[in-house]
Amino acid sequence: ASCIEMQVQQLLVLAGIVTLAHACSNFMASSGATEDGSTFVSYSADAHNMYGFLDHYPAADHKPGDMHEIHDYETGDLLGEIPEANHTYNVVGFMNEFGVTIGETTYGGVEELCGQDGAIIDYGSLMSITLQRSKTAREAIVTMTSLANEYGYASEGESFSIGDPNEVWHMDLIGKGNFELGVVWVAIRAPEGYVGAHANQARITTWPRDDPDNVMWAEEIVDFAKTNGFYPESGKDEDFDFTAAFNPLVGENVRGCEARVWSAFQYVTEGGMDDYLEYAKGLELDNRMPLFVKPTFALSLNDTKRIMRDHFEGTWFDFRSDVGAQAFNMPYRWRPLTFDVEGKRYINERSIATQQTAFGFVGQMRAWLPAPISGILWFTCDDTATAVYAPMYGSMSRVPHAYAKGNGDLMDFSFESAFWVFNLVANWAYMRYELIYPEIAVQIFELEDFYQVTCATVDSTAADLYSKDPAAAVEYLTTFSEGAGNDLVEFWGEYWKYLVMKYLDGNVKYPNPDPNKSTPVVEWPGYPDEWYARIVDDAGAHYLDPDQPEAERATAGNSQRVPHYW
Repeated sequence: ASCIEMQVQQLLVLAGIVTLAHACSNFMASSGATEDGSTFVSYSADAHNMYGFLDHYPAADHKPGDMHEIHDYETGDLLGEIPEANHTYNVVGFMNEFGVTIGETTYGGVEELCGQDGAIIDYGSLMSITLQRSKTAREAIVTMTSLANEYGYASEGESFSIGDPNEVWHMDLIGKGNFELGVVWVAIRAPEGYVGAHANQARITTWPRDDPDNVMWAEEIVDFAKTNGFYPESGKDEDFDFTAAFNPLVGENVRGCEARVWSAFQYVTEGGMDDYLEYAKGLELDNRMPLFVKPTFALSLNDTKRIMRDHFEGTWFDFRSDVGAQAFNMPYRWRPLTFDVEGKRYINERSIATQQTAFGFVGQMRAWLPAPISGILWFTCDDTATAVYAPMYGSMSRVPHAYAKGNGDLMDFSFESAFWVFNLVANWAYMRYELIYPEIAVQIFELEDFYQVTCATVDSTAADLYSKDPAAAVEYLTTFSEGAGNDLVEFWGEYWKYLVMKYLDGNVKYPNPDPNKSTPVVEWPGYPDEWYARIVDDAGAHYLDPDQPEAERATAGNSQRVPHYW
């Protein structure tokens, strides 16, 4: 299954429902919801066992009889092969040369549908092959479902974000298990002016049957559900609920998954999702959030990136102030997400931004530009909150070395690898988060603002080139994207060295303002006062100054034993 957090690899079966460790997050925006008329599809691929890199499939012509091998997206295992299309399009990551972009989150679903004997199309291959064969989002939906029906679906239930420069769609899809070959699915277009999101929980409930321009679905879906016991025989077609049938709500999954959607919606509606707070907590499961919401302001590219960097800041779920955040208010929790204390089960919050992200992107698609220029895949590796999104045009014919497949892996460190260099900075920030991260954030925003300004010029130059020589325009975009990616990773490696120098050994070092002195100014920021109070409460008089009066010694905190670790 995609993006499964590896410390909880096993499936938990609750009332016949497969519940999965909570992982990837997607956000999408229609053109009417954004400042400049762009559409957005964003994706963070969150898996402890996945190495982040930028894949590339060049455009190609194929002869009759040419075959396309299907390798499992996560394991690389050969699943089978299918005939090639006559012509396939250029694909970079999960965006193609026409700006068609696809993201996903795995929700698993009912156990009986989470496997299909003989199937050879897994979720990752389904996405990449579809992008090689589709010029629009609608065409992609038809291609995806046709491929899965013909060759079988070898993954669990998935939600997909599917967009092009003109529209964005949410699709929930699940295999038919061993009942029959293929998939059942529903796809709904985000209304103009609206946004959507999903995070490892199917979100489509019922849908209108009289709006074929904006809703598509498997014609046999209700019959399949009735025949195989997922919907009562007496149920009406218009009352059929996809989520209820194939991925019923469970409190733990809602808390770990739908809470992320709630937070994204809370941001774009400026606090307008309070009515759904108890649902997002995993409590009032009958009060479902809408599939799409209308923002109260026009979203910028930076707003979309901000959503993908979300840690529930300022909401009920904000987890930066309890003891789990450690001394420096870190918005992360090391896995596993769940833990037991005195027979009770607890769940750590799971935010959109997370440490185990392999790669992430914000796909920006612009309908006013010609196809090779219309799509920018703002791409990064590792934690989206501590890394920089670099501009990669969907038509580029080469991938920067720093992001290329084969440049390092999970067990092979490389200073030339975007994944590893971004991890260096992120993990240094985790050490003293509240102290170090604000400085990193400023650097991130400065770089990304620079790229946005630069891309406006690149767009204009490429459009002028395209009118004269389309191939020259693509080469220009490729050269720019290569340089931007490689230069960024080189700079970020140097930036990591600077951070290590400045924040070494718990100190903060600054250049000495006296030009006659070579030694730096060293500060000892120590710990926050409230953390010292927690230490005293936990350790009692263990650390009390021996010169304190005996009366002070008797009342200093609790008298708990301090554990030893050697």
